[in-house]
Amino acid sequence: MAMPWTTAIRGHFFDITAVAEGAEAIAQRARNIEDGLLLLDEGRIVSLVPWEEGRAQLRHEQDYLDYRGKLIVPGFVDSHIHYPQTEMIGAYGEQLLTWLENYTFPVEGQYHSPDHAARMSAFFLNQLLANGTTTALVFGTVHPQSVDALFSAAQRLEMRLIAGKVMMDRNAPDYLTESVEQSYQQTRELIERWHNNGRLGYALTPRFAPTSSPQLLAAVQALREAYPDTWLHTHLSENLDEVAWVQALWPEHESYLGVYHHYQLTGKRSVFAHAIHLAEQEWECLRNTDSSVAFCPTSNLFLGSGLFRLQTCQQKRVRMGIGTDVGAGTTFSMLQTLGEAYKVAQLQSYRLCASEAFYHATLGGAHALDLDDKIGNFQPGKEADFVVLDPAVTPLQTLRFNNSRDIYEKLFVLMTLGDDRNIWRTWVNGKCVWQRDALEVAA
Repeated sequence: MAMPWTTAIRGHFFDITAVAEGAEAIAQRARNIEDGLLLLDEGRIVSLVPWEEGRAQLRHEQDYLDYRGKLIVPGFVDSHIHYPQTEMIGAYGEQLLTWLENYTFPVEGQYHSPDHAARMSAFFLNQLLANGTTTALVFGTVHPQSVDALFSAAQRLEMRLIAGKVMMDRNAPDYLTESVEQSYQQTRELIERWHNNGRLGYALTPRFAPTSSPQLLAAVQALREAYPDTWLHTHLSENLDEVAWVQALWPEHESYLGVYHHYQLTGKRSVFAHAIHLAEQEWECLRNTDSSVAFCPTSNLFLGSGLFRLQTCQQKRVRMGIGTDVGAGTTFSMLQTLGEAYKVAQLQSYRLCASEAFYHATLGGAHALDLDDKIGNFQPGKEADFVVLDPAVTPLQTLRFNNSRDIYEKLFVLMTLGDDRNIWRTWVNGKCVWQRDALEVAA
């Protein structure tokens, strides 16, 4: 008996059907259907099958959206990004610590204003959708209103989003620091208001160890124990000066990750951005606790932070997603970010193939966020978040697309020559919420 459905889409589909470790295992799970039929019902995927198999389920021969000539992939998952830093992206000339002081903190100071936070939330989400990103793990600012504004805007779009207010009580400007009690209480109120509200999730967000007192991390630990299904989102070993600073501030701990681990902040749904300069025992701790890391190639290169060790991460079997890390990252585009990830890997004699790259940006990113049961591919029952790519929007892309030998070469060309112009449609929860050439997000 045919399953009920409300929307049918015909086109070329590519996804990775199951969580996998390593390039070879990922490639074995790749699915490429050049002429397929995707059936949706109430925001969920009913089935994806070849056209000839699925056409019998249509009520009428033309009862489908015709996306032939395009390439449809699962929505991109951004595992680390700062929405308030959108307005200072591309800030010149600094490495991490001076960059924070000179650019980031002044911009974040504006988010005490609910009106400013609402305007920037709308702009930020539109940028995500315009680049095919349908799920993100997001830093707010220290102000609760920054998170209220972002969640409100995401909820209107029915978008799956995880976010949290920054928790920070030292080594930052007075206008961005808070007491431990204030941080705890405001965070608790935000969790009660937003966590598991529709498709929204809350992330406990201590900025990083240098801006956290022992008392603050103890408060984060208490919140994690009270709300064990929340996420933990922070930074780890991005910059050598930062690592040295942590050693000076926390001499009683053997490593940077050891600070977080002491407060039981490692574990599933704990996502540590950057993780560039890790010692052997830190990799082991990440693996043993089932923690995740976010590889942020454009920001790591832009701030001169270092090269993430992708191959080591795989060998240690640590969960990993891709983060644009706007505003140190220089693009919202996951396609461009994957292109930079390829270059980072090349500099370390590792060839990042297209199937693996797209896995990290879709199902692998969902796995890093512990959402792979909900998003990341076109398996029945998953939430219908996907992006429709126009693979040839310039003469050069058209030339390369037409002479590409297979789907993997086409995907590789997309991640090396592609950008936001290649995003043709973005679907969230079974609805088209963004389309190229439209002036704004669809209502």
